[in-house]
Amino acid sequence: MDSDKTVSTFFFIDGKKIFTNIKLYLEQVKINIYFCRIILNKNNVMKLKLLLGALAFTAITSKAQMSSINENFDNFTSGNNTFPQQGWSVILATNPLPFPPAPLMIVTTATDKVVQAYSGNNTSAPSYLITPQIAAPAGDKTLSFAAAKSTGTNGNGTIEIGLASNPTDMTTFVSLGAPISLTSETMQTYTIQVPASSATYIVFKFTPTIAHTALQIDNVVYNSSTLSVADHTKTNDDIKFVVNTDQTALEFISKKDPKSVQIYSASGQKAAEGKLNRQQFDISGLQTGVYYTVIETAEGKAVKSKFIKK
Repeated sequence: MDSDKTVSTFFFIDGKKIFTNIKLYLEQVKINIYFCRIILNKNNVMKLKLLLGALAFTAITSKAQMSSINENFDNFTSGNNTFPQQGWSVILATNPLPFPPAPLMIVTTATDKVVQAYSGNNTSAPSYLITPQIAAPAGDKTLSFAAAKSTGTNGNGTIEIGLASNPTDMTTFVSLGAPISLTSETMQTYTIQVPASSATYIVFKFTPTIAHTALQIDNVVYNSSTLSVADHTKTNDDIKFVVNTDQTALEFISKKDPKSVQIYSASGQKAAEGKLNRQQFDISGLQTGVYYTVIETAEGKAVKSKFIKK
């Protein structure tokens, strides 16, 4: 009988332990569930933060794609090692010699700043100046810029305009026309129609013809044409011209005859160049279409305009 009691008591005590252990186990489960909920909530918060961050990044990226450019470089930091800056970047030709000077892209120190591509010891390899990212061109905008060789430079060179899909890889460069020869130290304005494209960077390709050549650029404008397409055009310098009734000449009316006239096709190819003959400029050899003109005034200023040959 005593042994029975002992056994009974033994099992009673064991049962209490089991019950206590079950309670502790259930409490532990509750604690684990509580912390799991906290962790899950933290993960949700983290996911929300990541989502908001992604949305913010998308918004910033979309803002970074510029719809237009109007840059005269006057607010740029001067120097020969200041790129990238303000969204503009460069790819320089390599130095072919084991000693300086290497090719440079320089922002001048003058009040009216320009960007100069200096070839250093390089004689023929191109260097590139690349704009900030633009929205994919739709074919409804033009690019204009002023360019020349720098005063006192050692030689001539060319500037070629193109589009690129990667600002660090110029194998993606696609030219928009033949290279423009820069043989004068007088700044001239050039206008190019930018075609529809999926490439989103405008690139200026500078190529020297000899060592220590410096070519410069200024007043880059990429936007819709502000000149109306009309047969009669008036410029800001009181230079007027009209396409004659035979569509064979531009007839000028001005106090002083322009020094020269350059005509470019809508694709940016130079179509004609020369001087006036009895206040007329011959366009009989041009096909029908839209053309852009760069008129050098008697004072040496370059004036842009536009006309249609029917």
